[in-house]
Amino acid sequence: RVETIMEKVNPRESWTPTKQVDSHVPPMEEVAEYLNGAMKEDFEKVEASVVDCPDMREAPFNLAAEGICGSCRLADVGGPPYLVPSVQRHKVYNLKDIAEEIGLPGANFVGAGAGSSRLAGVNCELMPNSHLKTSTIETHFAKMKDGKPVLNRYESNEFGLLANLLASEGKKGRVLKIVAKQRLSDKTFVGAIRTALGKKYGDKPVALGGVFLIEKGNAKLHVMPDFSDTPLKTDDDVNNWLHFYEAHAPLTMLSVCVSHDPDLDLRVEHTHGFSSHGQGGHYHYDTTPKEVEYIGYFSIAEKIFRIDAPQDTHAIGRD
Repeated sequence: RVETIMEKVNPRESWTPTKQVDSHVPPMEEVAEYLNGAMKEDFEKVEASVVDCPDMREAPFNLAAEGICGSCRLADVGGPPYLVPSVQRHKVYNLKDIAEEIGLPGANFVGAGAGSSRLAGVNCELMPNSHLKTSTIETHFAKMKDGKPVLNRYESNEFGLLANLLASEGKKGRVLKIVAKQRLSDKTFVGAIRTALGKKYGDKPVALGGVFLIEKGNAKLHVMPDFSDTPLKTDDDVNNWLHFYEAHAPLTMLSVCVSHDPDLDLRVEHTHGFSSHGQGGHYHYDTTPKEVEYIGYFSIAEKIFRIDAPQDTHAIGRD
């Protein structure tokens, strides 16, 4: 367990200016009907529907709030250029500041990011899962220890370098439920959804965030080791540095995606996951296409915020 114990660094006034766009919010029923057809090229069985959000505080979701609805918005904070080629350790953030920046005090956050190395002691993968209004933190982090990935609880709203977040009021409401089984294509579960939405809505950005379960099958994950002593200048450098491994179901994944980047230098897809059996990290794809079963619950965000975007940007390390 880690807790916030140190002074504030990287104050908001030092950030690059925040950019905001209204995302496209099509009717959920329209999205569900479309995905039922569009995702058939990716999965043997697909069922998309609009349902009442289940109580997300309960297993296997284990979220900090009961739902993922209410004033939904996506926040893309920092980015891989603060990590590679060389780490910028002063890039430390707090979810409370992000909530203020997006005009949603008390927000509920889920998503994928990097942990604060000054709290965790090392570089690490973060699964943000925090409801500020109720001061409930159910966040996990994964790090390397003695050459092996380990998963622990993380009792802080501080994070480092980058995060892709769904912010909401944490309420119950109507959500998009997507069940997919037996993968046919080379797309990820989230990639299949994002690609399909991109085909239908073109340059109108549709932004989704939420939680999905890998109920059966295995998945390729990675966990970042501690910061590299030498600059990571290419994707090959990054991949040789990362620790990849295979995790097994059941896995709970916190995910955000955007169907089109409206010139905000967004990370258009980012998913981190955790489990009750000690496995977690950054999700790449499932490794058992014939057996895999996904079930996801997503909200459609009304706005996209690009916060403290790197001035010197690149596309390395965004897989």
